[in-house]
This record gives sequence, C-alpha cells and structure tokens, in this order.
Amino acid sequence: MEKINSLKKIFNKEKIDGYIVPKNDEFFSEYIPDYNDRLNFITNFSGSYGFALILKDKNYLFVDGRYTLQANKQCGKSFKIITIPDQMPNDILKNKKNTIGFDPHLLTKKTLSIFFEKNKNEYKSIKSNLIDKIWKRKVNKNKSKFFVMPKKSVSEKYQSKIKKISNYLNKNRADFLFVTASENNAWLLNIRGHDTKYTPIPYSYVLIDKNKNIKFFCDLKKISIPFRKSFKNVKFIDISICNKILSKINNKKFIIDNNTCSYFFEKIINKKNKILNLNDPIYFLKAIKGKQEIENIKQAHIDDGVALTKCLFWIKKNFYKKNITELSASKKLFEFRKKNKKFKYSSFPTISGTGPNGAIIHYKATKKTNSKLKMGDIYLVDSGGQYEFGTTDVTRTISLRNSNKRIKDIFTRVLKGHIAVATFKIKKNTSGSEIDVCAREHLKQIGLDYAHGTGHGVGYFLNVHEGPHAISQRNKINFKKGMVVSNEPGYYEKNKFGIRIENLIYVREKRKKMTFENLTMAPIDKDLIIQDSLNLKEKKWLNNYHKTVFKNLRKFMNKIEILDLKKACSAV
Repeated sequence: MEKINSLKKIFNKEKIDGYIVPKNDEFFSEYIPDYNDRLNFITNFSGSYGFALILKDKNYLFVDGRYTLQANKQCGKSFKIITIPDQMPNDILKNKKNTIGFDPHLLTKKTLSIFFEKNKNEYKSIKSNLIDKIWKRKVNKNKSKFFVMPKKSVSEKYQSKIKKISNYLNKNRADFLFVTASENNAWLLNIRGHDTKYTPIPYSYVLIDKNKNIKFFCDLKKISIPFRKSFKNVKFIDISICNKILSKINNKKFIIDNNTCSYFFEKIINKKNKILNLNDPIYFLKAIKGKQEIENIKQAHIDDGVALTKCLFWIKKNFYKKNITELSASKKLFEFRKKNKKFKYSSFPTISGTGPNGAIIHYKATKKTNSKLKMGDIYLVDSGGQYEFGTTDVTRTISLRNSNKRIKDIFTRVLKGHIAVATFKIKKNTSGSEIDVCAREHLKQIGLDYAHGTGHGVGYFLNVHEGPHAISQRNKINFKKGMVVSNEPGYYEKNKFGIRIENLIYVREKRKKMTFENLTMAPIDKDLIIQDSLNLKEKKWLNNYHKTVFKNLRKFMNKIEILDLKKACSAV
C-alpha cells in the first residue's frame, strides 16, 4: 500500500482524483521489459493484460477472464479485481464527477473511448508518467542491433510489400500510413530485433508515403552500417524527434493504427491533418503466411515437438520417483528445447501447473506457489519457442496416473471440441465466431465452459498472439489461405484442476477447398481419453494425427523413446 499512497500524494499537485495505469509501454507490445512494467510495480499483478484505475478512495484492477484468479491471488488485498467485459470502468465511474489523469504515450484514443469516456468524468492528459515519479529504478535498455531476415526465410521481398502499401494508400487517396506496431514494421522490411524478452521485434515507428518513401524512427544505436545499406528509400531517424517531424506535416490524409497509435501521436497528427477511418493494412497482409514461411513454420514445429515429447515422456516416467515440481518440469522442457541450435528463446512465459494451479489459466509458477507433481493429479504445460524461423505455442495436459472418471470425461469433451475445430469445413466467409461455437459444444452439454477464446493468430518468428483473425465469440474476420491460428479449448475448475489441449493449425488450400492442417507435433495423452466417447470420425482424426506425429518425430528419438512414441501414438 505504501507505493499506492505515494502515488496518491501526487494527485492534489496534478489536480486529479484518479490515475489510469495500463500494462503496456509506448510500443503497445504484449511483452514489455521489466523496467517498463508499471502495472506490476504498482499492483504486483504479473499477467500480460490488464489496467489499474487508482482513485483517491478506492483501487481497481481490470483484467479479462484468463487472469481473474491470478489477479485475486496477487493483489486482491489492495485492489478490487474486476473482470471485463462483465463489468467495465464506465460502470464504476458513471455516478462520479472526477478528473482522471493518464499518460498520453501509453493509452490510445480508442482505449479511452471504449473503457472510460461514457460518463461525466474529465480525463486529463499528463505528459510525465506519475509512476515514474515514485519508481526509482535502473533502466538497462537493450542495445542489441536490428537484423535483416535471410532471403531464404521470407516469402516476399520488402520492396514488394512497400509497393502493396503504396497501392493501398493511392487507392484510398491517402498520403501517409503511420505504422506504430513494431511487429508490422518487422514484417514490412523483413527485419527483426531483440527489444522484448519473448518476441524478436524491433522497437520502431514507420512513416510511409504514397510514393514509397519511408522514414524509420528508432534508437539509431541499433542500426548497423550493413543494415542501413540493405534498404533503398528508407531514411533512418532518431525516435526522439518523431513528434517534431509529424508536427511539421500539414493538410495531408493519414491512416493510423488506432490499436497502437498513442493518444499523444494521434493528437499531433489530427491537429493539422485528416485521419481517415481505415485500418493499418499490414495486419491483414501479415496474417497470410507465404509458402516459404509455412515450410519454415512446419520445421519449427517438428523441432519443438521433439523437445516437448521427450520432456513429457521424462515426466511420466519420473514424477513418482523424483521430486519433480512445476518449476523443475518447466526448466527441464527449456533444456530439451535448448538442445536444438535453431531454438532462440521461449515465445512466452511457460505455464506449468498441476492440481489446483492448473485451474489458473495464465498461471506462472513461483518459488512460493511451486507445487510437486503428485500421483493421481493431472499436469498442464502451455509453452512455446521462437525458432529460426518460426513461432510455436502448444499445450498438453497429461495424466499423473489419474483415475478420476469426471476428469477423463471432461478431457474427452475438450478433445472432441479440439477435433471439431481441426475438422471444421472452412468456407469463403467462415469467421472465428462460427468455429468457436463447435469447440464449446460438448462441454456445454454438461453445463461447462471456459473463459477464454478458442484460438489466436500466431506470427512468423514474431508475436505468439497476433491478429486480426482469432477463434472467439466476437471475431468476424474471415479465414484465408496461409493464416495460422491456435486451437485450444479447455476447462478449469477453481482450486481443483485445469485442462487444455492446444495445437497450432494453418489454413491450407487444395483444389479450391480450404481446410485446417495441424502444425503442432506432439502426442495427446490417451490415458485421459474415454475412448468409447469418441465417434468413428473423431477416432480416425486422432489416429491419423498420431500417425503423422510418429512419422515426423521417430528419427529424433533414441531406442527407448521410440518405444514410448509408438505406444503414445498407437491407434485407439
């Protein structure tokens, strides 16, 4: 509470009654450097999404359904935890007349309008961040250079991508596209960086005009001479003067990304120019992976499947003999991945949970919460890697000699939902909201459900969570050839257990027919399946999947592991 009280002491000086603290930094990436995690500092909440509203008399933390349990455990004593969209900030503030401060670099106009502006409160933009005034820390900024992707690892040259953007601008009679999502800049120029722990993104902004000229704003220390020479018509400029350059542009038509263009930049652009009601087209272009990219992604998943499968075999054989905990199991998996030279680092913090901890959707084991893998329980591990070149994300739930019929029934229903997604007949106008219904159907038959989407888009050696497509109740984006998405239905029973089965799949087109094809290569634990509950179509799918897994992984296994793999992939 001491930190919160220190923050509240500044309120009177700034003439405000409250302050908004988002999770993100000025680049709006999912994973941020620890020194920029202001939300964690003030709340102790470590999840990847949420924001705090700190008023003079009360503190609120808003999270989505993935994080409700975690937030209550981490900061329920100091903050009232609210799950969105069940309840929104507007509901809390509707009968109040407060002046609420915010950092214009960390919020977008869109976020403010969705969550905050439908009430009588006044919102005050404060240039200096108030958390920074009370948080004295050493900022060790990453100095690693940006790099250009090898030609063999990309499906399209950067010049071709720029041409597409130029055509889009001309078609829509726009003069500029201001690209504020670093991952979109990475895609546009076929470059990557080292600016976040889990994603190879280069922190940057790009201003591209209709004539294909590009201003690339970044920390110039991250640009080497060979890197600079790799590009034509690209001017590299220090990021600190981005606002000055934007403020000199007059009477032009702009397209901005309202998900990542801060209130600060939008205000500068809007002052002398017109912002068109159009989206950054890179999201859609980036979502469709080319032939070379798909081939590389497939290889990354075989490499990843080898590591995960070896680790799961090791756990199953040793959990009752050795002291295996959530943290040591997670560490072992990382060691297996590290044996592959193409593995760079994890694509997100590993979720390693057994027993009651498995019910926390985005659980992160700590020394305090670290549970032992025990006989009769189940163990859930959700993890992924960044490979050269491809991004993986996979969840397996395994039996630790569990004999609970109800758990097996639920696991089988989750599997039936997983198979329903994998075999969904995709049409031209198929969107994620349609598919999401099928994933939940078998759980809903017994009154169960889960508080997260069924699938998210995945980047190519980029973000593990990447839109605009997803398999969720509200997503209306049509699936197209080359899109990669996760397939991860689950079920979580508070203080008891958690189940999730996740594969990455991609949209394949053959003879003008679109189908999903699996990318993930790791056995699904048959010890948790009630085989009689699967119909013939589902059994066929599972047997074919395991046949493919065996075929792809067998040559990487030793003699004992081959026997384990044979058993794990045998027909039901």
